[in-house]
Amino acid sequence: MNSLSRVFGLRNASPVASGLYWSGIWLAIGAIVLSVMLMGSSLSEHNMLPWVFGVHGCASLAGGFVSAKRSGRRGWYFGMANGLLYTLLLLMISFLATDANWTSTVPILLLITCLTGAFGGMLGVNAGTSSR
Repeated sequence: MNSLSRVFGLRNASPVASGLYWSGIWLAIGAIVLSVMLMGSSLSEHNMLPWVFGVHGCASLAGGFVSAKRSGRRGWYFGMANGLLYTLLLLMISFLATDANWTSTVPILLLITCLTGAFGGMLGVNAGTSSR
């Protein structure tokens, strides 16, 4: 992995940006799993909202974990910042792509992603290696 970053000259210096990348990866994995569940079972699109919140929560948890582990300090802060930015990016993309409206699910999604991101940040900062 180090050789690739040296060849291309790419290194992500920001812990929050790194967490957002990992949130996007976990969101893609969750979307594929939900698509397979929707196709292969009797689950209807009307009953998908708790599953969608779960996928976004897991993505924010993973992103908060990575961002706090990379920063090595202030896990709650970096995790919650990751959850907040993740939700804002998600809302901006959904508005631009499908002209989505502001509904009552938006504050619930914001609460879920901020709390799970903060929890992931708490786990990530404690999982990181630091010389204390």
